[in-house]
Amino acid sequence: MKEITKWPCLELSQNIVPARFLERVNRFVARVRVAGAEALAHVPSSGRMRELLAPGAVVYLQPAAGPGRRTEYKLLLVQYGPTLVSVDSLLPNRLLHMTFQRRALPGFEKYNEVRREVAYREGRIDFMLAGEAGRCLVEVKSVTLVQNGEARFPDAPSQRGARHLRELALAVGEGYRAMVLFVVQRNDGVYFTPNDDRDREFGAALREARRQGVEVLALASRVELQRVCLLGPLPVLL
Repeated sequence: MKEITKWPCLELSQNIVPARFLERVNRFVARVRVAGAEALAHVPSSGRMRELLAPGAVVYLQPAAGPGRRTEYKLLLVQYGPTLVSVDSLLPNRLLHMTFQRRALPGFEKYNEVRREVAYREGRIDFMLAGEAGRCLVEVKSVTLVQNGEARFPDAPSQRGARHLRELALAVGEGYRAMVLFVVQRNDGVYFTPNDDRDREFGAALREARRQGVEVLALASRVELQRVCLLGPLPVLL
């Protein structure tokens, strides 16, 4: 896939250290082995990621010690066979904020105002774009699961995700443009499809949202030890 050079890359920490994953203590804390010693690392994602975070897996950490912190590191990347995977669920939002500010996403060049974490109905939407094209709400989802080339979301039941889709559909009825954008944080996805095996409700909500006018877009990325770059759209199969 040819990289769209005007889209930004997000630089990662310069002092990333390798480690071995031992176990997940809870949703947001993992036990790892770094330079022969055990330590705790913050897992910046609530996804299960069982196929990635397996005992013995090579992971890459950012030192994150500080007053009041329980964990010494933040877990950023996982080596899964030949594929490097970013597991920071907030990284796609940072990448897309840069993309929207530069008006680099095709079809979204006429939005010159970018707002993050906008209150809407029962919760918040990741982005609201505004400009001469009107207003557009964008919800971003981080994808780390790929099976036989299929990039899939979610990797566990997500009632919150289905609610977001229903809210986007309501927004279309109120005159907004609305989009859900799946960022695949690895380079081996061939196309995107909802993970009906693990959350049939989300898949049904996604198909219904598209029928009601919500746009569905998936973007591939290239993950390296020092940076993550967007590569361009992936086909979406619903």
